[in-house]
Amino acid sequence: MAMNGPMWMPMQPPTLARLLAWHPQPIPILPVIALALLALYVWGVVVLRRRNVRWPVHRTVWWLAAVASLLIVTATGVDGYGMELFSAHMVQHMVLSMLSPVFLALGAPVTLLLRALSTDVGRRGGVRRVVLRVLHSRVLRVFTNPVVAFVLFIVSLYGLYFTPIFDELMSTWWGHNLMLVHFVLIGFLYFWGVLGVDPNPRNSRRGRFSMPGPAVSVLEIMATAPFHAFFGVAVMMATTLLVRFYAMPMPGWHIVPIADQRTGGGIAWTFTEIPTLLVLGALIVTWRRSEERSTRAAGRRLARGDDTELTDYNAYLQTLARTDRAEQ
Repeated sequence: MAMNGPMWMPMQPPTLARLLAWHPQPIPILPVIALALLALYVWGVVVLRRRNVRWPVHRTVWWLAAVASLLIVTATGVDGYGMELFSAHMVQHMVLSMLSPVFLALGAPVTLLLRALSTDVGRRGGVRRVVLRVLHSRVLRVFTNPVVAFVLFIVSLYGLYFTPIFDELMSTWWGHNLMLVHFVLIGFLYFWGVLGVDPNPRNSRRGRFSMPGPAVSVLEIMATAPFHAFFGVAVMMATTLLVRFYAMPMPGWHIVPIADQRTGGGIAWTFTEIPTLLVLGALIVTWRRSEERSTRAAGRRLARGDDTELTDYNAYLQTLARTDRAEQ
């Protein structure tokens, strides 16, 4: 096992206390990113509050959960033990690619950013224009396409462990951190489109390419479940090591690599249910709120005597009556 660059490596066998002990790497890439995301989000909420604009508390809670989940697997012993145990690495992978991204997407960061920059001019107004330009860019439209996002999400799983890519990335400190960042980005890209909380190229399309809404999102999230389940089962049933990096465990830990790999496969298999249930629950809540808003809007139109459907129907009846009189 080779690792170039600064990297803390545990010397004692893993215990729950050692796994969760605060222990960021000498150059904590992801913890710094997580804290920066927290600071930017707090800034956005403060800006809105100064304008007396209400920001949903539950969105902030989701964002705090996202930052906490990122720190738990990158600023604790989990990160170091992930360099020695396939099972610890799989916990890290599942959280970064399937749990943290769901929390990030539910925090609606793009909506918060656009609202915080909505009345700014000058440099901040320029930032808002850049954000809008990116949201409407062809590149983002391609990457948020349901088929493209789905393929990237699944290939990032199978392509990493069933090819030499994993061993190559894990051989360097930068490659290891690049892989972790990749997990978060691909996961966020996928769940950002599936949940549709923020404005994105998928839910801003019009015409025959517009997304039908939660129904398609439910189908998307259900479509990924079998692929993750099969991956977990394949890892558990493998009789040889998928990656060479964990072939020589730390002496004295009494770790059998193939057994640890099977544990990692079991983690991947069972973990799939957690984000699936979270996303389905969020979609159901979104669906119900959308229906409630539509019902309230229809009630307000009816109270104003501005029921478009009723007006059109009455006009249709009047047309039929005039036709009958003309024929008589």
